[in-house]
Amino acid sequence: MIASATSSGPPAFQFKPSRQPMLWAAGAYSLGIVAGVYAWRPAVWWVVAVAVFGAAAGYFVNRRSGVAWLLALVTFFLAGALHIQMRSASPRLDTGILPYADRREIQVTAHVTREGRIQPGGFGELRQTLDLESEQVQTPDGLIVPVHSGIRVNIYSRRANEDVPADLISTSPLPQTFHHGDRIRFQAKLKRPRNFRNPGAFDYEGYLADRGIAALGSAKIENVELLTGFAGSRIERVRNRMHASVIAKVHDLWPPREAALIDAMIIGEEAFIDRDTRVDFQRSGTYHILVVSGMNVSILAFVVFWTLRRLRVGDVPATLLTVASCAGYAFITEVGAPVWRATLMCAVYLGTRLLYRDRAMTNALGAAAFGLLVFDPRQLFTASFQMTFLCVLIVAAIGIPMLERTSQLYRQALANWDSKDYAVLLPPRVAQFRLDLQIISARLALFVGNTWAARSIRGAVRASFAIWDLLLISAVMQAGLALPMAYYFHRATTIGLPANLIVVPLTQWMMPAAVLALVLGYVSLWLAKLPVLVATVALNGITGTIQGLGGLHLADLRVGMPSAVMITLAGASLILAMWTARRRIVLTSLGLVAVFLVSLALAFVAPRPDKHSGVIEVGRRFLWMPAVPLAPAAHNSTSEKMWSRPICGNEA
Repeated sequence: MIASATSSGPPAFQFKPSRQPMLWAAGAYSLGIVAGVYAWRPAVWWVVAVAVFGAAAGYFVNRRSGVAWLLALVTFFLAGALHIQMRSASPRLDTGILPYADRREIQVTAHVTREGRIQPGGFGELRQTLDLESEQVQTPDGLIVPVHSGIRVNIYSRRANEDVPADLISTSPLPQTFHHGDRIRFQAKLKRPRNFRNPGAFDYEGYLADRGIAALGSAKIENVELLTGFAGSRIERVRNRMHASVIAKVHDLWPPREAALIDAMIIGEEAFIDRDTRVDFQRSGTYHILVVSGMNVSILAFVVFWTLRRLRVGDVPATLLTVASCAGYAFITEVGAPVWRATLMCAVYLGTRLLYRDRAMTNALGAAAFGLLVFDPRQLFTASFQMTFLCVLIVAAIGIPMLERTSQLYRQALANWDSKDYAVLLPPRVAQFRLDLQIISARLALFVGNTWAARSIRGAVRASFAIWDLLLISAVMQAGLALPMAYYFHRATTIGLPANLIVVPLTQWMMPAAVLALVLGYVSLWLAKLPVLVATVALNGITGTIQGLGGLHLADLRVGMPSAVMITLAGASLILAMWTARRRIVLTSLGLVAVFLVSLALAFVAPRPDKHSGVIEVGRRFLWMPAVPLAPAAHNSTSEKMWSRPICGNEA
C-alpha cells in the first residue's frame, strides 16, 4: 500500500517493493505485447504514452514509491505494445523467390545456411535436407534475376551401397554432402509451403517463416554443381563440424539403436529416430526426454557446478565455468531457442546467486523472459516459449515453496548429527523429528554399531526426501501443464507422472555418463567403456519404461480444444496456487487442489472426438483424421506431427 507520511510521525503503512521486480516487469511487458497484437493503435500514440508514464514514474520514485511502481509497470506494458507493433510492421522474411515458386524448373545459385544429416528417402535413395539462401535464379527463358530468399531443398541420391540398412546409414559410405557456406548451383522445381486447412493443424508456414524459409524444393544429386568460394559464417561452419564430429563419435561408442537415442537426447540430432519411438515418448508424456531441452542444460549445469565445488574451485570461477559449459553445449547442439533460453536462465540464476543470499529464482526467470521478449516479442506466442517458462515458473513459484515447508525444512534435522546443542536452534517439530531419528538410530546401533546406524538412518531419510521431491515436482508440473498440452497437442498425459518418476532419475544418470563417455572417447575408446556401460543401462531403463507405459490404452487419451471457460479456470487455478504457496497450509492446499481438479477436468470433462477407424469425420466441434503411415519420402518429424494427432476446433 502507499504510504501517507505526515510531519507528526511515521506513516501508518509502508509500501514494500516486490521481491520479484523483473517477474512483474516481464508480466507487464507480455500483456503489452498481447494488447499490441489485438488492439492496434498508431505507433506515435504508444511512444507518447511510454514517454509520459515513464516520466511520471521517475517523478514519483522518491515521493510515492507505490505510485511510481504502478506507473513503471504501465510503462513496461506500453513498451511491449509498441515493440510488437513495430516488429510486426517489418517484413518477416524475404519473399522475393515466391514469383518463381510455381513448380517450373529453374536454375538456382545459392549457398548453404544450415546443413542436414543424411536420411533414408524412398525407393532406396538417400536424402540430405539443406537450408539455403539464394543468390540468383535463372528462368527457363534465360533471364537471370538476383534474389536473396531462404529455400529448403531436399537433395536425393542413390545409396553408395544398396545393401546397407537404414539404421547404418550414418556409418556407410556416402555420396557428396554439402556443408555450411558451400555455394551450389542446381536445377529444381520450387513451391510455396502450404498448411493443411484443418482447425488446429500444425502451422508449417509459420514454422518455416520463423527460420527464414520462403520456398521448398527438391533436386537430384546429378543436377547439383558445387561452386568455388565460400559464403556464410566461419563460426557456423566450425559449429557444424563440431556437431558432426560428436555424432560420429556417438556412433563409434554405441550400437545403432542406442546411438540414435543418444544423438537425440544429448546432441539434439533426431535424424535417426523412427516414428514408433517418437510416438511412444509422446504417449507416455516424456517427449521432453527425447529432445534436447532446458532439462538437459539444468542437469549439465548441476553436474559441472557440483563437481567444481567439490574440487574446491571458488564460487565465482565455478559459476563462470558452469555458464561457459552450458553456452558451449547450446552452441554445439544446434537446437536453437529452447536451449539458449535455458542457458540464459541458468546464467541469470547463477549470477543472482552471487549477488543475493536468497536465490530469487522467480526474479531470475523474469529477467530471462524479459530479455528474450525484448530480443523477439513474437516468441511469446510460441508453444515452446510458453511451456519453457511455465515449467520453470511452476517449479519456482509452487514447487520450491512446497519443498521449503516440507522436505527442505526437515532436512535440517540431519545436519550436525553428533551435536547435542544443535536441536535448540531448530523449529520444535523439526527438533522432535531429529530426536525420533536419533532414538531409532540408537536402537539400530545395538546391531550394526553407531557409525553404520547413523549413516543408514540418514541415508534412508535423504532417499525418502529425494523421492518426495521428485514426486511433488512431477505431480505439480504435470497438473500445471495440462492446459498447454490440451491446447497445443490435444493430449492428456495421464501416465506422465509415473513415467517421469522413473525416467527423469535415469536421465540424470544417463546424460552425465554419456557426456563423460564422449569426452573420454576422444582420448581412447577403452577409457570410455565404463561410462558407456552406465549410459547404456540407464538408456535401456528409459526405453523399457517408455515402451511399457506408452503401450497402455490409457496413455492415448486425446482431448478437444479447451473452451474459454476452461482456459480461464486453468489460468486462475495456477495464479491461485502461486499466490497461496507461501501462505497458511489451508490456503496452500486449496490452491493445489484447484490446480489438480482443473487438470482432471481438462482430461476427462473437456469434449473428446469420437473416433471411427478408417473414416474422416466432420462434426460441429471436431475434425478427426486417423493416423496413417506415411511414405518413406515424406516421413519426417513435421509430417508426423500433422498426421498423427487429432485436429480439433470449435467448428470444421
